[in-house]
Amino acid sequence: MRRILPLVPEALLALAVLASVAWTAWQFHLLGYLPQPFVFDTNDTFMDWFNTAYWANNPGTYDVWRSIYPPLSFVFLDAFSLPGCYLNSPFYARDCDWLGRSAILAFYLIDVALVWLSFRRADPRTAPMRTLAFGLGLPLLFTLERGNLILPAFACFVLAHGPLNIAPFWRRAATAATINFKPYLLLPVLALAVKREWRALELAGIATILLYLVTLVIVGGGTPGELAANTANWVVFQTGQVWNEVHYSTSYAPLLLIRASQMPVLSFIPSRTIETVEFIVPIAIRASQCIALLALAGAWLQPRALPANRIAAILLGAYLVTQSPGGYTQTFLLFLVLLEPWRRPGPIVAIVCAYLLCLVADDVLATVLEVPGASWLSGQPVTASFGIALGHFVRPGLIILIVWALAIDSLLLVWRAHAAHRPSLALQPA
Repeated sequence: MRRILPLVPEALLALAVLASVAWTAWQFHLLGYLPQPFVFDTNDTFMDWFNTAYWANNPGTYDVWRSIYPPLSFVFLDAFSLPGCYLNSPFYARDCDWLGRSAILAFYLIDVALVWLSFRRADPRTAPMRTLAFGLGLPLLFTLERGNLILPAFACFVLAHGPLNIAPFWRRAATAATINFKPYLLLPVLALAVKREWRALELAGIATILLYLVTLVIVGGGTPGELAANTANWVVFQTGQVWNEVHYSTSYAPLLLIRASQMPVLSFIPSRTIETVEFIVPIAIRASQCIALLALAGAWLQPRALPANRIAAILLGAYLVTQSPGGYTQTFLLFLVLLEPWRRPGPIVAIVCAYLLCLVADDVLATVLEVPGASWLSGQPVTASFGIALGHFVRPGLIILIVWALAIDSLLLVWRAHAAHRPSLALQPA
């Protein structure tokens, strides 16, 4: 009975995720487009993939389009696209390039399969519920709808940081691919440094640099200078895209930009509320960073007290609390969280938050935008309504709660380990 009881809340949470998917499917049937929290540009489905693939098949990637993606993305997309479809626009390519569309769906299925194998290895009892919630959850479905390169990057991430038993060479190669797809995924790799597994960290670093150099030669662009300059330009551009930043964020930080924006959101939010947000958000972010640093310092002193996936989750979670590279980046954090066992209050709170972040629904508090256009998924004209939603305020809070729950539990584990063994600063074997 004691082994069965923890399965009940997880089963209920997984059913809640499934119900939210069914509700969204019904809304799509009624409206002809995916409702909030999906992107309000209903004609933009899969365009993260095809906009990038267009420049993988045409010159000007780093000097005209000013991409911030490392060269691996363009090598990958060049291999999974039909060149003849990219002589016109990226939208034409989306309808023409069946190989690209097939690759998007294939990598989604590969991701779900790898998640199932990983969760089953971690805990066969909870694997069905966690796989269902993750595979049909908002972060991965949002990634699928966008056609974002997180789809292939996540497959590599599971191999690099998951519990699957693979050869060290392939684990290091997968690690290199994750960083070359999404540079912020360097953060989970730093768990090796916290655990003082220097040999593994060294090999991962060498593999990352070699893969970057090879793809740099193939593409003929994407030097560190170009990436740095384009990233600076991107930051300036994103500062003016407040609604896009707030719409599906992992951090409260974009809310600080609302007052300076020209968004009509200010008509729906009282000035006192804005002032409260401006006061509380920096405190919440800094406090979360501090508790994460304390947990990481403890893990450094007692490197055997915490598993690598826990340290990686704290590192990544602290980054997502600080700034948001997009809501779909939750896929990486939630995967690490759902590897945790349903034991002790901290991991249980984090797991519940992960399930809640998988809910594919939102409660719109006030409509801000009504965008007429065409829905590519339904193939019909629609007028999409989007606005201020409960999720704008709840989801970043759940990320913060995950960081605090895992960090406090980690400090307790470190304390127990410290009471049993004095900290050792000797190097750990790779």
